[in-house]
Amino acid sequence: MTPTVVACCQLAPVAGELASNRERAEDAVRTAVDNGASIVVLPELMSSGHVVEDRRQALACAESAEGPTIRSWARLAAEFDIVVVGGFCEVAQGQLFDSAALVDARGLRATYRKVHLWDHETSCFVSGDAEPPVVDTRFGRIATMVCYDLDFPEWVRLAALRGAQLLCVPTNWPAGPRQVDATPMEIVRIQASASVNRMFIAACDRAGDVPGTSWVGASTIVDVEGWPLATAWQPGGSTTTIAYAGCDLERAADKDVGPCNNIHLDRRPSLYRGLVEDPSAGSARQ
Repeated sequence: MTPTVVACCQLAPVAGELASNRERAEDAVRTAVDNGASIVVLPELMSSGHVVEDRRQALACAESAEGPTIRSWARLAAEFDIVVVGGFCEVAQGQLFDSAALVDARGLRATYRKVHLWDHETSCFVSGDAEPPVVDTRFGRIATMVCYDLDFPEWVRLAALRGAQLLCVPTNWPAGPRQVDATPMEIVRIQASASVNRMFIAACDRAGDVPGTSWVGASTIVDVEGWPLATAWQPGGSTTTIAYAGCDLERAADKDVGPCNNIHLDRRPSLYRGLVEDPSAGSARQ
């Protein structure tokens, strides 16, 4: 079976420039398609740029899931018969969400609202309260979540248990102290999550700088064994580029990890009750 080409478009959306950001996204999607991509992933908050500290600014940049950004992605998906997953600043019933949309030739298939908010995001956004959606597409079963959600193994496992073959993750990873030239921990976590779930993961980071923040620029596509198939990361810093990888998504249906073991069937859920109990008694924030 011919692998499905997945593209992560590591772009540099500018805060508040909605029309320009739509143009950046459209140009990148068209370039990705020209290079054989059938599934295209865009960064977190692609529609608005990085608006996480000023709620008024975020509200001015927000759109509904029926707004011009998602409509433009849906038009591209219909034109090329592809899947597009990207992040947008969503307004719904007066609340703001850091959201991701999944569209294909049929239109908007799922909207996901980031559940685990990072740092100043709590000043602008309301946390979502729904599990990662898993959507049947003509290429396979695709799930989505946003950035910091990846740091919670239980959350990624939920998508895997619901049959996701590919997890698409729009991200904005701020750069922090790290060992010189060392592989970013963001990539290491993606590798671990893919390996323990035997699921492809495509995480699309952003590039460019904003006042006070630089970005890792670590867009990466990982296979079911945790090996990177493609990455945009380079030691010199983030750059605008597109990472491509061919992914045989059917491999994600096989959860065997040896002649005697299966990563799903070997689970012991009855022993994992502590995962859903209130941990506040031992919390570092008490």
